[in-house]
Amino acid sequence: MRYKVNRMKNYNTLAEGLEHHDLARLISNKISIDTFKSKMGDDADIIVLAFTADDKGPAQDLMNFVEKGYDWVLDGDVSSGESGNGEWAVFVEIHRTEEAADQIMQLLADVSNLTDDDDWKFMYRKDSRYNTADQENIRSIVPLTAEAYAQRYDREELDRMMETARVPVNRTAPKNAFTDSLRVAAGLK
Repeated sequence: MRYKVNRMKNYNTLAEGLEHHDLARLISNKISIDTFKSKMGDDADIIVLAFTADDKGPAQDLMNFVEKGYDWVLDGDVSSGESGNGEWAVFVEIHRTEEAADQIMQLLADVSNLTDDDDWKFMYRKDSRYNTADQENIRSIVPLTAEAYAQRYDREELDRMMETARVPVNRTAPKNAFTDSLRVAAGLK
């Protein structure tokens, strides 16, 4: 952030906006998607992106940049404190829609101008590995509609409840003439 002196009033005024590379080496190129809960609504309706900044100042600068720059961003926020390793999180919430992959890629491209890093990686939910942030990976890994999200995670919740209740779960269909005909009709055999 650049400051300039206003000599007539004898105080510093903030020059609006960030410039090219102002956040270089201050924002990690690794983000998480849907690792954190939404504060704006239901997780099935909202995607939560989380960036990591080396300090509170750059985190606030990034949050302000995101909140003021995109009409499709629902909310931006900085974590209330630093993590155990001294980093700060910047949360960005957007609607879970088919356009979300394009919006995420647009956001990353614009933030690249501030960070001088265009090699973005993302981790989805509780995955243990990072994926290259590109249209194809985002579309194939992140559920982009409320229906796709519910379909994926409602089953997980049901499986967890059944496991807690010690109810055996068998997802394999029995082998008989009827299920064989279904497999043939589905082109699986």
